[in-house]
Order: sequence, then structure tokens, then C-alpha cells
Amino acid sequence: METSCGVVLVNFGTILLLQYPQGHWDLPKGHIEANDSDNHATAARELAEETGISEIEFIEGFESETNYSFKYKGKRTRKQVYWYLATTEKITVKLSKEHRDYMWLDWELALDMATHAETKGVIKEAMIFANNHGLS
Repeated sequence: METSCGVVLVNFGTILLLQYPQGHWDLPKGHIEANDSDNHATAARELAEETGISEIEFIEGFESETNYSFKYKGKRTRKQVYWYLATTEKITVKLSKEHRDYMWLDWELALDMATHAETKGVIKEAMIFANNHGLS
């Protein structure tokens, strides 16, 4: 099973979605590397690599997990992703070569734009948490 970590990144009531080369819209995420100290470090490193945004603050109390499988090069792969909520004041995104586009969207538009049901679920969980903690 592959394990990754990702971020629901909030900037003044909007969240960041990235468009992947296959065309789908998703949250920033990536694989755990051996030198990552913990899941937060993985999520922060991947966010910085994919967007150029490194100045973030993780919001304590929010963690979500998704599990799904997909086919890659003809082989079925299971994936587990740990999700964290973070805020930033940065709005400028420097996309990596892994992505085609990005959008800062309000919560409801992000729910509509996200391609996969798992991503929509994480966004919904984060939206409820943010609303209950004055972050939206």
C-alpha cells in the first residue's frame, strides 16, 4: 500500500486545488520520504514542492484519512492518504511540473470542482471543522 500526506490549504476563506496532468482536480499531496520527520513534515514538503508555498500554519485538531485504489500501468494500487488543514497568507503559486493549473476557490466551489469523491469528502470535513473553529 502506498502512503501519502496532503494539505487542505486555506487562504482567507478560499482553498487551493491543483489540476493534475490527467485532468483531475485534487488537493496537494505526495509520498512519505525517509527523511521526513512526521506526516506534517511530508505534507509541508509536498506542498512546497508542488506550489512553492512553504509559509503555512497547521491547524491543530484536524486530521482525515482516505483510502482508495487505482490502476497505474496496468497494476491495481491501494493508497492511503493522511490529510491536514493549514492556513497561509501566500496566494502566489509556483506550479511544479507535476501539475497543469491551480485555483483558489471558496469551499462550495472547491467541492464542485474536486474530481474524486474522496477529495470531496476531505474538503467537506475540513469545511465543517473550519466553520466550527472560525477559519472559514
